[in-house]
Amino acid sequence: MGVLPRMTQETQYTEDNIRSLDWREHIRLRPGMYIGKLGDGTSADDGIYILLKEVIDNCIDEFVMGAGKTIEISIKDQQVSVRDYGRGIPLGKVVDVVSKMNTGGKYDSRAFKKSVGLNGVGTKAVNALSSTFIVESVRDQQSVTAEFHQGQLSHQTGPEESGKKRGTRVTFIPDETIFKNFKFRSEYVVRMIKNYVYLNPGLTLVYNGEKYISEYGLKDLIEDNNKEEDLLYPVIHLKGPDIEVAITHSKTQYSEEYHSFVNGQHTTQGGTHQAAFREALAKTIRDFYGKNYEAADIRKSIISAISIKVMEPVFESQTKTKLGSTEMGGEMPSVRSYIMDFLGTELDNYLHKNPETAQLMQSKIMQAERERKELSGIRKLARDRAKKASLHNKKLRDCRVHLTDVKSDRSLESTLFITEGDSASGSITKSRDVNCQAVFSLRGKPLNSYGMSKKIVYENEEFNLLQAALNIEDSMEDLRYNKIVIATDADVDGMHIRLLLITFFLQFFPELIKENHLYILQTPLFRVRNKKQTIYCYSDEERRNAIAQLGAKPEITRFKGLGEISPDEFKHFIGPQIRLEPVLMDRTTSVEDLLSFYMGKNTPDRQEFIIENLKVELDVINDKEM
Repeated sequence: MGVLPRMTQETQYTEDNIRSLDWREHIRLRPGMYIGKLGDGTSADDGIYILLKEVIDNCIDEFVMGAGKTIEISIKDQQVSVRDYGRGIPLGKVVDVVSKMNTGGKYDSRAFKKSVGLNGVGTKAVNALSSTFIVESVRDQQSVTAEFHQGQLSHQTGPEESGKKRGTRVTFIPDETIFKNFKFRSEYVVRMIKNYVYLNPGLTLVYNGEKYISEYGLKDLIEDNNKEEDLLYPVIHLKGPDIEVAITHSKTQYSEEYHSFVNGQHTTQGGTHQAAFREALAKTIRDFYGKNYEAADIRKSIISAISIKVMEPVFESQTKTKLGSTEMGGEMPSVRSYIMDFLGTELDNYLHKNPETAQLMQSKIMQAERERKELSGIRKLARDRAKKASLHNKKLRDCRVHLTDVKSDRSLESTLFITEGDSASGSITKSRDVNCQAVFSLRGKPLNSYGMSKKIVYENEEFNLLQAALNIEDSMEDLRYNKIVIATDADVDGMHIRLLLITFFLQFFPELIKENHLYILQTPLFRVRNKKQTIYCYSDEERRNAIAQLGAKPEITRFKGLGEISPDEFKHFIGPQIRLEPVLMDRTTSVEDLLSFYMGKNTPDRQEFIIENLKVELDVINDKEM
């Protein structure tokens, strides 16, 4: 064994090294411990949405406890306001509840039984991470208002008489010194809101004046997210004490799709309840048909949702994206036993009562079985190729932390850049953060996969290795990266590669897009600089503004491709200031219709669409320049 070298100078460790942080200092110094990652609002799991969620969660808890059926949410620019009509915070504790750690009603199970919100932490985190935070509570015809700035109380009024309806209003502005250049995206807020109403039939949620309600819960979730003609059979909707399940199979989708929830929390990374559901589904189907079908065949193309309620749930991450609890709580059985028993009884009964659905389901399973057997040889060869390629590091430069590392505070930062060409992949590889940023290098343009079967994914080396890198052959559960970023040149060839990759994901893995994992990397078109300052510009408008700002004829460089940007400069574009454009799709739009229009043979229709949209774009540019 080697001997550790003796330190030449002893590190000083005295009373001066001991420091105590108050609650707000600790949250502001280590925000990731409380809200996951920060971000700028580009991603659905960015910190600003966690702040919003924490406030809404408290309102939902009021509704669950039978107090208040309406929640009003307003977001204008950067200011958020959330108003419920629940019981209102006890007036003497308004300041304490939003500014003292380990203070809150959820520690008392008589007041909150199966709570959504984070015990004693959630609202404090919102307060500490906001430049302005105002809370108003109304109850018993009296109100108290407290205003904070970066977590410090600046003003308080009341108790005073009030004619307002009882309840609580929280208004906050996320702190721009923490959330750089942030912007709320309505698509993400609406999705969050819809999940709340799906999980709470009878609740009305009003967002910027628009009402959202759900009558049939998880059944509505699946039907709203998919076109009726894409579903193999009507959604199977089962409900019981503390559990709700919705199940169907897709006609066109290949892999499994799950929406799972615990106490109203969207567990995007699954957990013990989702694993139990997958196991219970396979066992129930085998028992019903009396056939020992492969679990993968049973679950292939499934679209499902499960919601359970657990006493004092334990999550594997601070942002509650993966359930770790194995027990339901109280006198209840384990999570696994409860779900197994429920599905074993209720799904079995449903299939007996609905033979047409049972027949369609069995036909789908048998089709999956045939396809699996036909592909078995190809899949084995493909796996061997993928392992060999990974071993020799030809395509993938991996990172250290992955999405599956739920206990890592950086798992949500895990990113895979898909690049084209050695120069671009080389620049990103040299400038990336090796802890959470991986690089996958394409060789030339990928194949147009529209209309092709899953067989092509295994036969085509690029697709096979990309699938292996993402680890999504059978299910999204083991997806290794939270963000998949297409990084191509901003020219015609680069745009074509983007389109072909998006087609690949839509054709075989649409859930990646539905669940907001796919992004486009925005890189600057221009660099404008003088001896004192450099400004990177992402549009002509930014270029003009930069020239006006720097004056005196600055040097202007036009970047023609990613390969022209040096690794030192690339650090600016894939670091904290990274600009990503999420690939979003209307959930009510059929994937088949989308692909058929953009990638099919309807040349005249598509040509007319391009010409009309080009006219609109040119009109916009002309208006800006006038």
